[in-house]
Amino acid sequence: MRADDVDDLLTIFADPRVMASFGVGVFDRAQMERWVQRNLEHQQRYGYGLFSVIHKADGRLVGDCGLENMEIEGVAETELGYDFRSDYWNKGLATEAAASVRAHAFGHLALRRLVSLIRDRNLASQRVAEKIGMCQSANIVRNGHAYCVYSLTNA
Repeated sequence: MRADDVDDLLTIFADPRVMASFGVGVFDRAQMERWVQRNLEHQQRYGYGLFSVIHKADGRLVGDCGLENMEIEGVAETELGYDFRSDYWNKGLATEAAASVRAHAFGHLALRRLVSLIRDRNLASQRVAEKIGMCQSANIVRNGHAYCVYSLTNA
């Protein structure tokens, strides 16, 4: 991900269908710039973060996928997350990207465990997590929203 990805990422985060997955409203440009900056700072601090996903056939930025350190229920975790343009849903792109990030996390980075924090009603994202080998390990409430925690440990 780069700072100049803001406009392309805004096509994702300004889409009501995408943001319904998070239970928040759409982003404006200032929010998108802050979100990108936060992710770039995470990448600088930890040496990894979110990748912009570029569709091979048309060269468009269609999503993001990667790793973010966070605290879940008082425990430090590394989340594997993904967000995609709604017009590119159901094409296997999230699964392909998530599987690649999982391989990078467990191989190159030698991380021990990954989690994905997914809204309880987001069945499509839950299926992506399951397809890459994650299993639901907990249910939590965070910021007033119900989430499923999916996890996978490096063998």
